[in-house]
Amino acid sequence: MRYGMNIGKHYNFLGTEVEALTYPEFFTHVDRWVANKNGRSRHIAIINAFCATEAFHNSRVAEIYNKADLIGPDGMPFVYWLRWVLKRPCEQFDASSIVTNLAENAREAGYTFYLYGGHPDVVVQMKEKLEALYPHINIVGYFSPPFRPMTDAEDKRICDEINKLKPDIICVGLGTPKQDYWIDEHIYKIKGAVFIPCGAIFDFFGGRVQRAPKVIRKLGIEWLYRLFSKDIKRLWYRYTVLNLIFLWNFFLQEIGRRKYEPMRSIRDDR
Repeated sequence: MRYGMNIGKHYNFLGTEVEALTYPEFFTHVDRWVANKNGRSRHIAIINAFCATEAFHNSRVAEIYNKADLIGPDGMPFVYWLRWVLKRPCEQFDASSIVTNLAENAREAGYTFYLYGGHPDVVVQMKEKLEALYPHINIVGYFSPPFRPMTDAEDKRICDEINKLKPDIICVGLGTPKQDYWIDEHIYKIKGAVFIPCGAIFDFFGGRVQRAPKVIRKLGIEWLYRLFSKDIKRLWYRYTVLNLIFLWNFFLQEIGRRKYEPMRSIRDDR
């Protein structure tokens, strides 16, 4: 079963149930979750064509996504589809929008933040950028993990530090699917926080990568902007081959030629 309850209406994209949700609805749940600092942490998964295709080919990723407390639509094509099919309001839940909306809402809600991931210089620059944009924000700590597997002792030490700081929001920037594995492995080790998989936004806020203009993002073609940016060598396969794989399999799903059931697992949800 999922870590938590199914929030809002959802739609199955190749076996991953993505939910149509607005930010006011989202904040209602975040406020309730962070109020319980002794409870388990929560996982906000965000899905675009790449993530859905990754889950389609990787059963562990599919299981992690479908256990999440909330699965939001990252790409605008997903948002448009959910609005059209489910006939309800839906906003884009890409990592950048989630973090900036949480940072803005922290003015009233008082959320505290922790940054986990990124190059040492980048995570510091992200912290400074967020503090410049949102002077009220309270970032209680940050950590840039080494480019190697951490020992059990190192991992325990950082978990103890985070639990001592008691952040409400933990931004995890390790890239997909590494950050999803990390969240799944730490959801019970760290108490009372909301995990946000942040991926590239560490580089956006850290100044290493320029994000697409807002008008391009609203049109749903940010992937095209990024494809022809400096990231083309890294992203061409994701945005050409994998997107085509997603579109073909989603087409087969929609015409009834294939059926993709969400992967579930049983987890003790103490």
